[in-house]
Order: sequence, then C-alpha cells, then structure tokens
Amino acid sequence: MIHIYTDGACSGNPGPGGYGVILKLGTHYKEITEGFRLTTNNRMELMAVCKGLEAIKAPNQKVMVFSDSKYVIDSVEKKWVFGWVKKGFSGKKNKDLWLRFLNVYKTQEVTFTWVKGHNGHIENERCDELAVAAGKIKPLAIDVVFETEQNNAHKKVL
Repeated sequence: MIHIYTDGACSGNPGPGGYGVILKLGTHYKEITEGFRLTTNNRMELMAVCKGLEAIKAPNQKVMVFSDSKYVIDSVEKKWVFGWVKKGFSGKKNKDLWLRFLNVYKTQEVTFTWVKGHNGHIENERCDELAVAAGKIKPLAIDVVFETEQNNAHKKVL
C-alpha cells in the first residue's frame, strides 16, 4: 500500500501558503512541496492531496492518505463532495481543486486516515515544515483560479 502524508499551510487566510507531501512505498520515499503567493489553508490542504495522488504513476493502487484536514477527509468520507458535483458546486469553494481531486481519486483505491495536527506524528510534522517553508520561498507560484476569483469578487463589491 502506498502511504501519502499531506499538509497545507497559509500565513493569513487568504495569504501566502504552501503544501507538503510525503509519499512512501516500502523503502521508496519522496517529498513534494510548492508555495503560492495568495491562497487559503483549505486550498493548500486539498492541493497536497491532489499532488500526492497525481504523483502515483500506475492506476488502481491501494493508497492510504494521512491528513490533519477535516475539510478534505470529511468532504470525501461523508460523501459531501459527490453531492456538490450533482449541484454544480453551487455556493461551494475550491471547485477547481475538487474536480482535480475527483479526476485522480477515481483512478486509485483511496482511503483516508485523520491524524491530529501538531501532535508529534513524524510525517505530519515534516509535511507541516515543508508547507510552511514553501509559503516563504520566493518566487511564489500564482494560484491563478483563486486569485481570479478573488479579483472578480472584489470587482462585484465595487
């Protein structure tokens, strides 16, 4: 079974942020991380899961995702996201990332395990370090969908 450990971080919400991912299979170990100049914590938590799953080359693998994000885990485990799809994500945030997640999720046999954040879990702590550091490394990537939505929302207010 492939183990994926994930975490997202954001300095301000929204603000600069990043994600950290660890993939483990037997003796194989890989870290993935990236930072964005303007994003949210929930986007980074979900992006981490997407990036972890997308890193798996072969389909139909048994995958256990470890996350401290109730947002991500509950949305999948309680099947909320599938209802959001049926309703066209009306009133829901992060549609782009949820669709990205669902696209890769359907190619694997994925289960989730919640871990308490900042509680000494070695891989979760490492993912947190990666996520926090990624949000500070310049230049930061642009979360195009989020920034576009933020700009459009701002224009509506004006």
